[in-house]
Amino acid sequence: MTAAVSSDRDQILRWIEEERDEIVRFLQRLVRARSPNPPGDTRAAAAVVQERLDAEGLPYRIVAPNPEMPNFVGTFEGGGGPGRHLVLNGHIDVFPVAGDHGWSRDPWSGDIVDGKLYGRGAADMKPGTTASIVTYALLHRLRDRLPGKLTLTAVSDEETFGPWGARWLMDHEPEVLGDCCLNGEPSGPNTIRFGEKGPLWLRFTVRADGAHGAYTHLTKSATLVATQLIGALGQIEDLAVELPHNVMSAMDEAREASDAAMGAGAGAITDKVTLNVGLLEGGVKVNMIPSECHFEADIRMPPGMTRERVMAEVDRILADHPGVEVEETGCSPPSYCDPYGPMVEILQRNVQALRGHRPTPIVGLGGTDARLWRYRGIPAYVYGVFPHGMGSHDEHVDIEDFLHVVRTHALSAYDYLTAK
Repeated sequence: MTAAVSSDRDQILRWIEEERDEIVRFLQRLVRARSPNPPGDTRAAAAVVQERLDAEGLPYRIVAPNPEMPNFVGTFEGGGGPGRHLVLNGHIDVFPVAGDHGWSRDPWSGDIVDGKLYGRGAADMKPGTTASIVTYALLHRLRDRLPGKLTLTAVSDEETFGPWGARWLMDHEPEVLGDCCLNGEPSGPNTIRFGEKGPLWLRFTVRADGAHGAYTHLTKSATLVATQLIGALGQIEDLAVELPHNVMSAMDEAREASDAAMGAGAGAITDKVTLNVGLLEGGVKVNMIPSECHFEADIRMPPGMTRERVMAEVDRILADHPGVEVEETGCSPPSYCDPYGPMVEILQRNVQALRGHRPTPIVGLGGTDARLWRYRGIPAYVYGVFPHGMGSHDEHVDIEDFLHVVRTHALSAYDYLTAK
């Protein structure tokens, strides 16, 4: 490591330490700015982001195909000549809050208690988006010495698959593509996500003649047929997955780390198809045989599985249940990139120096915008805080974990751009 690089890295860490209170206050203001999706109006949170970018004098554009869902795209060229192009990605929309049941404080308070910051978005993913913004700002101060290019994408509409957010940018703003993407979704500081499972959502409709509840000899029950079909659909979890050896090896090595990051048993299903029936509706009255039943299935496909293989198995199962209708309501294919790519090594080296351990590359169970870069053949990696309360109540982030992620992103972005 040259003296200039060492000096720049030390300067980045000094800036973060000197400005830590300001960085935490920015995150607090961002959490307090309500941006639930649905409905998806993120303008209050966007105003907080815009004020921060303006205060730093940073280059950016607002791209808003939907006026209520603005996206920020900022890019600068380093003065150190041609080099790599790194994209930072985060989102400012969050899960909605279904009342304050289960919350120990106002879900939009941004309260800091015992070193933890609470509120919707305090894990998913306003800390990660803040890390991207801070990284963009700090490296802009060093731009005269940096080679390559750095792009910031702070988007809306991630929670509903991004038609007005990252997906729109990928299709219409080529500057957001880059050579690599670094994302700060909640993943746990002990892991790096190099891939993720993909959801396939199906809606099934079962119909029957219906009758009085005592006249079971006259008709099938739509709800009973539905429950029998749900049991049969469990067979899709037995589909075999085929992947390159290095990817399968990484997934095998990551089972323990996956359990630690996502709960006991997570490692056992990262390479398996899973089925969840999240909605079941049928019947009118207890003493009536239902004539119609609907249920919706969330099928999660691991890397190596395709929609076509799953649907072929679904069609095979439906052959034993004639008359049942199925409609696809959504699909995002699984994605992965090199689990041992250059950014992984950079992240591991920095976390080792900062915290004394090397985070493990894993496949995530949930979806992120990082998949969109992988679909284009661009490696995309996720390193973020623990998902405490994500999508539930008392969502929060440990402030020291948050600042660790900020340091890791800033140093890793610098290292990626300056690597020879």
